[in-house]
This record gives sequence, structure tokens and C-alpha cells, in this order.
Amino acid sequence: MIEWSREKRYRKIEEAKKEEIFELNKKVKECPFRQMYHIQPPTGLLNDPNGFSFYNGKYQLFYQWFPLGPVHGLKYWYHTSSTDLVNWENHGIGIEPGDWFDSHGAFSGSGIVDNDKLYLFYTGNTRDENWNRVPYQCLAIMDKENNIVKHKEPIISTIPEGYTDHFRDPKVFKVNGEFYLVVGIQNNEFKGRIVYYKSKDLINWEYRGEVKTSLDNFGFMWECPDYLELDNKGVIIFSPQGLDKEGDKYANIYQSGYIVGEKLDLNTGEFNHGEFVELDNGFDFYAPQTTEDPDGRRILIGWMGLPEIDYPTDKNGWAHCLTLPRELKLNKDRLIQTPIKELEKLRSNHRSLNEKIEATEKSFDEFHGEQYELNCEIKDFESGKLGLKLRVSENEETVISYDIDNNKLTIDRSKSGEEFALEWGTTRSVDITCKTLKLRIFVDTSSIEVFINDGEKVLTSRIFPSKESRGIKFFATKKCSISADIWSINEK
Repeated sequence: MIEWSREKRYRKIEEAKKEEIFELNKKVKECPFRQMYHIQPPTGLLNDPNGFSFYNGKYQLFYQWFPLGPVHGLKYWYHTSSTDLVNWENHGIGIEPGDWFDSHGAFSGSGIVDNDKLYLFYTGNTRDENWNRVPYQCLAIMDKENNIVKHKEPIISTIPEGYTDHFRDPKVFKVNGEFYLVVGIQNNEFKGRIVYYKSKDLINWEYRGEVKTSLDNFGFMWECPDYLELDNKGVIIFSPQGLDKEGDKYANIYQSGYIVGEKLDLNTGEFNHGEFVELDNGFDFYAPQTTEDPDGRRILIGWMGLPEIDYPTDKNGWAHCLTLPRELKLNKDRLIQTPIKELEKLRSNHRSLNEKIEATEKSFDEFHGEQYELNCEIKDFESGKLGLKLRVSENEETVISYDIDNNKLTIDRSKSGEEFALEWGTTRSVDITCKTLKLRIFVDTSSIEVFINDGEKVLTSRIFPSKESRGIKFFATKKCSISADIWSINEK
């Protein structure tokens, strides 16, 4: 068992002994919770998706990676790519830390295509002899052979006046032929903010100031900002840290969400917007990033995990995965998230049912499994509670229930298998009002993603049941009609 001292966390991969690497790979391989169809690290810890872009005929995706164990240590960028967002080819290390401007980690960032190359922006994390943080905004450039070369020095080497050293996660975008970066930051009053920069050549950047929102006292740091435009409106996605729980809102240790308004005024920084809305109301979702693909779709991928939480896979030498890709659309100032159509390629062994149930709980012969997609419509209900139980065995179940009288849908993982993060509760709920409840659910070995009413709300969660927990049950305290389709996904 490795004790994670600072020295252990900040080793490069080549500093680890062969025996340590061998044992780590063995532990990971033997883990019963390895995912079947989600992106996950080969070993160690995965966190934020980075550099998400379309280049050289492929979707290029990187993620934060500490290879030597399930802790936040010396961060690399790990590179994977896909032609269809479903089948991914791993390329190994994309950006390796170790230069003077990223000596203690290549932190999160983004990518943009220009001059037939992929420009990758990231935060270089450094520490001095007293362990004081000095952040730099850095650049690396990738060619069509996947060769990545770092720019010889940071593109932004100083923190703007009035802000602390929490200054990270540059997201690049282009408007009217000019490039912009938004960067998460903390001001000297310890409040989260976003600042932005402008450039004509992606190398020389002019500081433009703070993005002016109405969220004055809204957490102590805003991570992973992302600016996009949909339907002639502006959308800012970010991950605020330090929000207090409000009813069903802000129930996790840290949140991710968005604000919608008029387009960001890139001259003044003014952003007139509506309320902050959480992107995902499940247990495990953070640091999402979007890109626009050649078809004009805006696609989002998030980290299915959270900082400062211990997970059951830690003992097996790895932690976390990424969400499935989701297409974003705007409907009345609300983002709608739907699984991308390409995920239908994963389907096999289709089964379906049409049933009426009343004051009972019922399972069906063909409905079971560890990895599957389950779509169902529930209607003809008036009151009471209804829903379904997934990954069911004698002692385990993950419950999705709809309280019709109180218009509330809840996911309950109190019996989902190995317990963790109990201090943050075992249920998550959202307000839903409907006459027909539509659920599209993706279950993998150790996760569940629930898309409600065509993407109106989403619940993403890690669960850690035993392999024997394969059952599916439908229930209603009164009556309802259920139609459902299930497909196996790479089930063995």
C-alpha cells in the first residue's frame, strides 16, 4: 500500500519502479468495477476532459491523468481519439509535465484548430520551494501525426491584478475572426470569477478584463469555464466551488452548471443572463467541456466523478471515468442534453415490453443485465409513486422513483452496492411535471446515466454493485402503463 506523500504524488511515470507498475496494472485488471463502454484511465486517476475538438477527421479528446494511483498528483494529459464518439483509440500521453512552466502538472484546458494544426491551451502548475503556487497559461501544438510540441514559454505568464493564484482552465473560442480565452479565477475577496483575453494569432494575448455577471457571491472559485453560442444567445458553463445546499440544489461537494443570456459583449465583458442552472442533478458530474463538430452539433463530455471524494475503485489502483457524449440544444433558456445518436451503434439483443401494473412490483424475464441501454415510457398515472429498480439482487438495488403528487423524481443509491461519500447523502431529486415520464438510461458496470423527458434533466451517478446484481423491476403504488425497450451493450 503506497502512502501518498507529496514526493510520491509528484513523481513522473518513469520514476516508478517496474515492480510498482506491474502490481498497479494487475490490481486495475482484476477490479470488478471496470467499465465496459465508458472512457476510463488505464491506471491511476482520470479527471477533467480537456482539448475536446474535431481535427484531422477525428474527435480529439484528452483528459487529466495521474498514472501512478487514484490520487491527484502530477497531472498529464492523456490522449484518445475517435471517428464516431463511440469507439476510442488510445494514444497515450499527450502533454507531459516537467518544464519550468508546468513542473508540477499540466492542468486543464482546451483546443482549437488553426492553420491545419490543433492548438492546445492548458494551465501549467508550478510550486516554489515553499509550495506556493505559480500558475501559467500555456500552449502546445499538435500536427496530423499526433506529434505535440509545447510552446517555448507561457502565452500568459502573469496573474491579473486583483486576483489570487487560483487561475486556471483556459477555454479558447473564435468570434468574427478573432480568438478569445476565458479562464477561471478567484479574486482577492476569495470569490469565483472568469476573466478573458483576446488574440489574433493564438500566441500573443491581450487581457480584456473580467466577464461581468450578476453572480457576485457565488462560490470561492469558478473552474472550467466554457463560452458558447446557441440560437443567437450566449451560454457560459462553469463549475463553481463553495455553494451551500439549497433544498435539492447544490447537493454535491462542488457543482457544474450554466447561465444563459444575451451574447457576451466581447468589448466590455458584459454578460446579461438568467439564473444559474445545474447541468446534471446526479451524484457524480463535474468539469464538463464542449466542442462544436463538423455537423454543427454542440457536444458535451464531463468528468463522472468529483474532487475530494474517495471512491471504491481506489483500492484497485484507479479512479473515475468520463460521461457519454451529449448533444446540447437550447429550449427557452434551458439546455437540453440528449445522448448522441451514434451511441445506438452499441446496441445489441433488443427486447421490449408493454405492460400495465397496479399496486405491485414486477420483473420481466428478458429485462436484466450489467451493461445496457433501457428506454421506457410510463403513462396513465394519476397519483402515488412509480418507477424502476436497476442492478437488483437480494440485497442491492438502485431506485429511480417518481412522486407524482409532489412532482419529484429521485434516484436512491443507498443500496447500490459498496458505499462511499455518505456524508453527501444517498439520494438526489429533481422537480418534474409530466403526464408521460420518459427515461433513457445507460447502465455500465459501475455507473448509471439517466436522461429524463428527452434530456430535460439528467442524473449521472457512480454505483458499485456486485456482478450478481442484474435484475430490473418496475413498480407502482397505484397504476400505470409501461412500454420499454432494452438493448445489451457489449454484454459478456
